[in-house]
Amino acid sequence: MNQTSSPRIAIISSSWHRDIVHNSTQAALAELQRQGVAPEQVSHIEVPGAFEIPLHAQRLARSGRFDAIIACGLIVNGGIYRHEFVTTAVIDGLMRVQLDTDVPVFSAVLTPRDFHEHEEHLRFFREHFVKKGTEVAQACLQTLRSLQALPPHEG
Repeated sequence: MNQTSSPRIAIISSSWHRDIVHNSTQAALAELQRQGVAPEQVSHIEVPGAFEIPLHAQRLARSGRFDAIIACGLIVNGGIYRHEFVTTAVIDGLMRVQLDTDVPVFSAVLTPRDFHEHEEHLRFFREHFVKKGTEVAQACLQTLRSLQALPPHEG
């Protein structure tokens, strides 16, 4: 990313609990646009669940087409398996992608301790995901600016 161009950003979102996750994706897109990122500079990819996000992030980062990647998802305790394992795999995978590729990766993959599919929780998480989408977009742009101010990376 140079000083005059709009950063190229990929947003990967999971379709599991789309009614909630969609709010973070849309809020991130709105905040990026509000801060001057041209809509055509942002690509959105939807994957089935959070577990699929790190591989997609890795492929996008290695493509050389993106300055940053934002991940949006919701991992809940479904009672069948330990959601902590999925959470750890996703977050560790995203960290590995950014360290291995030198492309910053941001997570709005949320993992609430308690999530119940009743209207009060659904309403809370829909609203909370708007806040998190805005925050992750802000963190993305702030980080891109701070990285740009560092000495060039010697690959």
